[in-house]
Amino acid sequence: MFETLFEGFANGTVTANAGDAAYSTGFMLMNYKQIIMIVIALFFAYLSVAKKYEPLLLLPLAFGIMLANIPVANMSAYDQGGLLNFLYNGILYVIYPPLIFLCIGTMTDFGPLIAAPRNALIGLGGQLGIFVAFIGAFYLFGEGSWLASIIPNFKGFTSGDAASIAIIGSSDGPTSIFTASILSQELLPTIAIAAFSYMALVPFIQPPIMRWLTTPKERVVVMAAPKHVTQKQKIIFPIVMTLVVLLAVPAAAALIGMFMLGNLLRESGVTGRYLGTLQNGFLNILTLVVAMCIGASATADRFLTPTTLIIVFLGLVAFSFGTIGGILIAKLLYKVTGGKVNPLIGNSGVSAMPMAARISQKLGQEYNSKNHLLMHAMGPIVSSTIGSAIIAGLFIAFFAN
Repeated sequence: MFETLFEGFANGTVTANAGDAAYSTGFMLMNYKQIIMIVIALFFAYLSVAKKYEPLLLLPLAFGIMLANIPVANMSAYDQGGLLNFLYNGILYVIYPPLIFLCIGTMTDFGPLIAAPRNALIGLGGQLGIFVAFIGAFYLFGEGSWLASIIPNFKGFTSGDAASIAIIGSSDGPTSIFTASILSQELLPTIAIAAFSYMALVPFIQPPIMRWLTTPKERVVVMAAPKHVTQKQKIIFPIVMTLVVLLAVPAAAALIGMFMLGNLLRESGVTGRYLGTLQNGFLNILTLVVAMCIGASATADRFLTPTTLIIVFLGLVAFSFGTIGGILIAKLLYKVTGGKVNPLIGNSGVSAMPMAARISQKLGQEYNSKNHLLMHAMGPIVSSTIGSAIIAGLFIAFFAN
């Protein structure tokens, strides 16, 4: 053996093999784009750990990005036969988002919405961002548009791409993933990361808009306690909503059906064993897997493009206009009701549950210590969740091939 090894050193074969081995490592094969992606992953990890910005989403997402951009590791969502490639099929086949909606349904109280149906209009106003972003993506950056023609390496968005990007304005990660999985799989990683990022930045984006659009007089309005809602009403609501929405918009069946089933399990009072699992363990597993898979789909060649910057910009526009739309409707209700609605709950016209409601509560307390807006803000949020799922279903019905 030693004689063979000595002969190998003498004729150079061992050195050559060692060189081949060195050049097959990730260190030698990594390019600058992958390094940039790993830096982005570390930044997300810093935000989630040091700043505690949506750590349940951002930390596994960050680690997924890092894994996907390590050469030869076979850990991206597109590496056939790899672990994350297998798990990613749950996104491509639209399995995970409806299951997340099932879990969210078990944690949702429709009582505030049933008690004050008028607040559903705020959730409707919160959809403004979706339509503003769709118009911008399709008409400004769509295929054949002037802007698309002057941006290097950018072909323009299809109608399906524009619809998927627009759903970022709902501030609802599962709905964004659901829509993009069907209409725009190529853009799914960027859309999902933008949606999750803006969900994490809700506390920074919304308060300035809320202060800008409301007056000191409006901010101090104390809203009356919500009316009592019976358990019978809470049980009937998800059944009626399922029948009405699914008959009108069948393409929204997966999201709305699972959302209402989860809520019915909650309100029925006879499925306690399910609730404990769905509200905790199962939801945590789904969140971990989805975030990690989305991160693993953000490879450098797909993410570091002009398209990403455009989507991030349009996502910010969508989210901002969603907040604006909700506040404007809340201000209208303030006028119509003679000052009984505090416009600060308008930010909850987007589906950032329950973070947007907490922001309503925090700002309300800041201007009037007697303000208790949390439950009032939950009505618009749940109506926005339903509304954005319906719009996603309509987009899918119109634009799916």
